[in-house]
Amino acid sequence: MQEQAPVLIAGGGIAGMAMALTLYQIGVPCRVFETVPDLQPLGVGINLQPNAVRELYELGIGADQLDAIGIQAREWALVGRNGNDVYAEPRGLLAGYKWPQYSVHRGQLQMLLLREVQRRLGPEAVQTGCRVTGYRNEAQGVTACIETHQGQRLEVPGRLLIAADGLHSAVRAQMHPDQPPIQWGGAIMWRGNTPGKAIRTGASFVGVGSLRHRVVLYPISPPDPVTGLSTINWIAEITVDNAGGWTQGDWNRRVKLEDFIHHFEGWNYDWLDVPAMLRGASEVFEYPMIDRDPVPTWVDGRVALIGDAAHVMYPVGSSGASQGIVDTRVLGAAMIEHGVTPAALQAYDQKLCKDISALVLRNRGSGPFGILGLVDERCGGVFDDIDAVIPKAERDEFMARYKQAAGFAIESLNAAPSIIAPGARVRPA
Repeated sequence: MQEQAPVLIAGGGIAGMAMALTLYQIGVPCRVFETVPDLQPLGVGINLQPNAVRELYELGIGADQLDAIGIQAREWALVGRNGNDVYAEPRGLLAGYKWPQYSVHRGQLQMLLLREVQRRLGPEAVQTGCRVTGYRNEAQGVTACIETHQGQRLEVPGRLLIAADGLHSAVRAQMHPDQPPIQWGGAIMWRGNTPGKAIRTGASFVGVGSLRHRVVLYPISPPDPVTGLSTINWIAEITVDNAGGWTQGDWNRRVKLEDFIHHFEGWNYDWLDVPAMLRGASEVFEYPMIDRDPVPTWVDGRVALIGDAAHVMYPVGSSGASQGIVDTRVLGAAMIEHGVTPAALQAYDQKLCKDISALVLRNRGSGPFGILGLVDERCGGVFDDIDAVIPKAERDEFMARYKQAAGFAIESLNAAPSIIAPGARVRPA
């Protein structure tokens, strides 16, 4: 088979598209199978950390393309409920990274990657309306079981199967049939986009409030040349008792402003009117903040998990999409070293699974927002001088530990060689 058979990719999201571009770059044929019949730019704002932006640059996705769909972040800041700064630091190039951090719309990034896949690999490289429902490891390859949008059942042979099929991954469910259900810790998020004036630096990621009751906002577009308004992506969040489990049914659903705005009435500052920002959104969606317990391995024979299928995590550290992109590059490097073989999948698993599983649990413990938890514990969230509550050295150390765990510590990232050396390709067997 299977020397000529392609690598199969389940899922056409950000990780799936980055995987296809990586395989093309290193000379490995592939096919992408995406469940939905028609890919649309859905979703909300996300942040791409410098470690992921570096990999996009090395895939030939340049600053001009990313600037067209997002904005280079300049600051990451936490502000207490009383409006006083808890922590602030420069981000991206201003922080000394060799690569920027980007705030972008998730769907626009997915469409950018899709266009690049279709341009480089051809329009037939992505087959939509095809859901990978399972797999069989064979002696010389793997067979993907696929159900089409029309109800047909297909079996497609490949050299390897890379599952980028997200939170509800059928491949992960087969690989780990006894995995626990989706974990919800009690946090509820309402998300929307509102035209508005970007605050602070004009490209700041800002969290306001406390660990269990906060608003996060950041621009995902430059100011409109006529109105001066940017698209502000916001998340309003509270934490409730989760003993009864998630009872709303859908994992995301459109809701009315009246369903939640009462939690944020009175959140007015001279630099931000939170209720007005929430009211300015044309539509709002509700999400539970969820993840999955880590599994001991992301690999079964000729099958590997990447992205959210491997490590769906709380969106508190801007690590999810970034890590999905990095996954694809580490896996590509393993194929350069070991060929398009199960040994490559094992090398990828050994390099990432343990450490990123620990990051999933770190994010479940609030990730970088844990600083707000310290403020709550030490002063009930009310303070005039943050240094008297948490000394600057302690705040800096807290954030440094998180960046190291998430793979974007400045010194380490700037000094690290490319994951895939320029021009490196898989040698023919």
